[in-house]
Amino acid sequence: MITVGDLYGAIDAIAPFSSAQEFDNPGLLVGSARQQVSRVLLALDITPEVVREAAESGAQLIVSHHPVIFHPVRSLSAESVPYLLAQNRIAAICAHTNLDMAPQWGVNAALADALGLQDVRAMTKHNEYAETVIGRIPELAPRDFAAFVKQKLNRPALEYCEGNRPVCRVALCSGAGGEFVADAVRAGADAFVTGEVKHHEWLLARENGLTVVCASHFGTENIVLERLQRFLQDRFPELQLKKAESSRDPVCWM
Repeated sequence: MITVGDLYGAIDAIAPFSSAQEFDNPGLLVGSARQQVSRVLLALDITPEVVREAAESGAQLIVSHHPVIFHPVRSLSAESVPYLLAQNRIAAICAHTNLDMAPQWGVNAALADALGLQDVRAMTKHNEYAETVIGRIPELAPRDFAAFVKQKLNRPALEYCEGNRPVCRVALCSGAGGEFVADAVRAGADAFVTGEVKHHEWLLARENGLTVVCASHFGTENIVLERLQRFLQDRFPELQLKKAESSRDPVCWM
């Protein structure tokens, strides 16, 4: 039988948990490595709805991107997600910044592939793993590039600012990557794609003629789930793996 520990080891092989950033809390956060598994649900976030879906489908494990326990737990209410997981005997493996940076199988790699980037290389690094990447696309006008990102990521809407030049060199960082706008400028990027940008970061981009496209935290990270599902299914063909239908963007667009 396959165990939770087997899946943990498989994920660790492509996205070492030891490579996560210091502030992070990835790993096996709920349950036992010895627990047997036949059904697995994948989600960006473990919400009460995702736990309910896992329980109803008979899943023994949820693999998520965002950690279900991030800050120290000082109380545990019956409505809290960790409590619901334990109550339903569902384990949780969470691969966060280690999966963001993982080459080939990681979130930034999935985002670069979704946008069709060529000649991809690391723009900044954390230990030996890429933290942000930069690559090339066929030249597009800034507005056309924003529309291109919207279409490729299947987003209902997005935010962007127009740079002062055509877009060919594209830098990206999935999730909350606005802090890397300055790195994109220094790297000579024409555009930067991420999921969250603060006001002063927009201003910095405009001052430097950099096109920035903000396609939401969920929109720039959710794409990794299909890639992770494919990897795990190839490794464990007898497992029933499914992306959670209840794993949705918490943000509404109009």
